[in-house]
Amino acid sequence: MKRNQKGAKRRRRQIRAWSLEQARAALPYLSSVVCSLREHRLEAVTQHRNAERLARRPGRPNRDSLIAHAESVQAAEQADERFREALAELEVLDVYLIDPIAGQALIPFAHEDNLAWYVYDAFDPEPLRFWRYHSDPLDTRRPLGELERDEEQRTWLA
Repeated sequence: MKRNQKGAKRRRRQIRAWSLEQARAALPYLSSVVCSLREHRLEAVTQHRNAERLARRPGRPNRDSLIAHAESVQAAEQADERFREALAELEVLDVYLIDPIAGQALIPFAHEDNLAWYVYDAFDPEPLRFWRYHSDPLDTRRPLGELERDEEQRTWLA
């Protein structure tokens, strides 16, 4: 049986590998986008909960509660759309959001011929302080100092 080779090729996508300097230079922009993502997600969650609360009210809804429910649903959809638009901005840069509420994202780079990620944390005083290999568990955090020591050692060996 023939496999659909074209379909497999279409799904492949090259990821842009960032240098540490590029990631640090992009921090102001990344901070802005990740903060926007967080605000949009929080707004969407709030509006979805509000709409749910209004829909679960006991008894027959009156005109005002129907209008309030419709407005909450519309506001939630708008916040979801703004979230998707901001997320698309990150995806164009090959930056991947881990947790919008916690303000965490991953920035790809190559380390020793392996895919690795800089861990961006919007609430850390130093947003780019950690990294992890792709194969590491998601909560793994390695200090960036390890990378800098590796680079220094390679310079002396060369």
